[in-house]
Amino acid sequence: MLKNTDSIIFDLDGTLWDATATVAKAWQAAVNRVDYVQDEVTQQKVQSITGMTYDAIYEKLYPYLSTEQRNELKALCAKEELEHMNRYGGNLYKGLENTLRALKEKYRLFIVSNCQVGYIETFLAHSKLHDVVEDHQCYGTRSLPKAENIKEVIKRNNLAHPVYVGDTIGDYEASKGAGVPFIYASYGFGEVPGYDARIDSLPDLKKLFLESEEL
Repeated sequence: MLKNTDSIIFDLDGTLWDATATVAKAWQAAVNRVDYVQDEVTQQKVQSITGMTYDAIYEKLYPYLSTEQRNELKALCAKEELEHMNRYGGNLYKGLENTLRALKEKYRLFIVSNCQVGYIETFLAHSKLHDVVEDHQCYGTRSLPKAENIKEVIKRNNLAHPVYVGDTIGDYEASKGAGVPFIYASYGFGEVPGYDARIDSLPDLKKLFLESEEL
């Protein structure tokens, strides 16, 4: 199934980096600015909702808020998040640059994430991989489900045989919804029972796509 692959589309959080510590600090800063949320924002809490759309996150974390309060908090968190991400970034997974640059020699590389506009750009700035990632799409652009964003990237870049790499059940469902093979990044934040291939670290992608060709 992976033999004819011409391109690799990546999820971001839990697949290419872990920015949950920075995001937790950003959201806590936003929570401190309102008087209707008492819950502390922890890194573990952020990890538990990684991969969900921005709207779904706030519905899950703050079901007791009114729509007006939830929208206000969401806007404050979004602003703090981008400011914190631009300043601090996240923890790049081991072997990230070497792996992606090696894959770029043969495959076209992309990112599709359920994040807000500007978030993928902070990753590219901190990782210095602008020249490696050809195109990207996020939930914040048009509030589309991840499967639709994967399809859009495929269509506008004329991809014939892409695969999607992600770490959550949502990523798996999105890849299936888009009709592309799914590679499970087991080192991320989720448990996925079904997949077309599995990697336990980013460098495993080189074994899967490059080293296997040399055998």
